[in-house]
Amino acid sequence: ETRFHYLLKTCDILWHVLRPVTADHIASAPQLKLIQKIGVGVNTIDIKAATARSIAVCNMPGTNSQAVAEMTLGLMLAVLRKLSAFDGQLREAGRWRSPAGWQDDLGEIKGRTIGLVGFGAVPMILAPILSAMGARVLYCSRSSKPDQPYRQVSKAELLADSDVISLHLPETAETRGWLDAAAITQMKPGAVLINTARGGLVDESALVSALQSGKLAGAGLDVFAAEPVTGDSAVLQLSNVVVTPHVAWLTRDTLERSLAVAVDNARRLIAGEALAHRIA
Repeated sequence: ETRFHYLLKTCDILWHVLRPVTADHIASAPQLKLIQKIGVGVNTIDIKAATARSIAVCNMPGTNSQAVAEMTLGLMLAVLRKLSAFDGQLREAGRWRSPAGWQDDLGEIKGRTIGLVGFGAVPMILAPILSAMGARVLYCSRSSKPDQPYRQVSKAELLADSDVISLHLPETAETRGWLDAAAITQMKPGAVLINTARGGLVDESALVSALQSGKLAGAGLDVFAAEPVTGDSAVLQLSNVVVTPHVAWLTRDTLERSLAVAVDNARRLIAGEALAHRIA
């Protein structure tokens, strides 16, 4: 922390991944001209404080979409096929055969209805893959996608009809708590939730209750209400949840694409050119 504040005093550009950029950080950086998000979501940046100082804020849509789409699919499969549980059984207990009854809980993508919440870059990659695997794909979004072959439905219909729901929204004042306790009660019994977007989209305590009661069969979570998540989190105590530490975006390929955008925006700033993907 001390080193970070020391560097802020002389930096012109801040490359931001997940650690929140607060008003105090911005106030500690008198020369700061650009906050470059390595990724898409900017809910961890104090936009108001940056704007007050005329500090540009940019993101880089699309650079991590392939990685997030693939991780989303991976989490779906991991939950439906109990991959974490099987891994633990074999590694820790040396059990070759699964416990009685497990086979009744194993499922496939094929034949299931998968609801995508939001239809941006990640769902556009993911939807045709799911469809090719035999899933029925639904989506709900503020805007329609007439060029897409998937059915757009209301939130209520998506909650009621989906065997798997996957969240792909930014976290804003409008979307925060999108999946609250009331929405979870509308979900199909035995449904699965996948979240590779933002933890704040979900009422985590209500989710835990639904997973404990059996209302939901499982969840695959890359993001959490509070990050970094601590070992005593109720989510981490559940055997029907597969978790990863906010790394859906993290591949070498993503980093290469991201660094190319970040370096180009640094060049643009120095040259006095318009910045790419400026949002504030």
